[in-house]
Amino acid sequence: MQVKLLAHTPEPEKLVATAAKLCYSSSDVDSLMDGLTDEKVESFVDMLASIGHESPMEHASFTFAIEGISRACSHQLVRHRIASYSQKSQRYVNENGFEFITPPAIEECPEAKAEFEKQMAQIVESYDKIAELLTEMHEKAMLAEGMDEKSAKSKARKKANEDARFVLPNACETKIIVSMNVRTLFNFFKHRCCNRAQWEIKAVADEMLRLCCEVAPNLFKKAGPSCVMTGVCPEGKMSCGKMPAVKEQYKQMKAQFVKEKV
Repeated sequence: MQVKLLAHTPEPEKLVATAAKLCYSSSDVDSLMDGLTDEKVESFVDMLASIGHESPMEHASFTFAIEGISRACSHQLVRHRIASYSQKSQRYVNENGFEFITPPAIEECPEAKAEFEKQMAQIVESYDKIAELLTEMHEKAMLAEGMDEKSAKSKARKKANEDARFVLPNACETKIIVSMNVRTLFNFFKHRCCNRAQWEIKAVADEMLRLCCEVAPNLFKKAGPSCVMTGVCPEGKMSCGKMPAVKEQYKQMKAQFVKEKV
């Protein structure tokens, strides 16, 4: 798995502070921005977090490239609707010999790993066979309709991919670019950094949070799973029961970036 921060709003903390301060000031925007020192920005961002005033945070956004994750993971990711996504298409990209993600628990169990890899090999074979058969069928139909041979070959394979992909597993590797504003990121981290989240998307969320803290440590000072953001675990009987350790983990992760900035 690889998570890379591709881009973000310039000076996101200052932008958020400016947007929030505008709500309570008659000054023009340039004057507001000129008067915002680093200390005032930090203080204002902290105040917004403490009172739950999150709408100004929608003005700042972060864009990530995520590679080497499974379709099982990306299906969870795209459920976060207030975001923008661009994902490798199984319709247009030929998946013959596709890469796949092996869960750690399967990796640790030799018998499970052997069965898993056997199934992946069979799916690779089935995908290639189905794609080949469908390509031949579509190519014949296109040639019969008068299409030239070169165009027929190209379009037939792309059309075959549409249906051959139905055999591909959740383990199939994918790549995706995602953009979220800060408020959406808070919600994403609240759910996906939790110990109860599925292992793969939790790993993605933790790395996304680390990258955000590197750029805007004060803005993401209180970000993390619910127990970090609110001090309360909403999982009830399903709680991991490790709230103090979880809070300390995220505190230590964020502390290094605050020190670096100072």
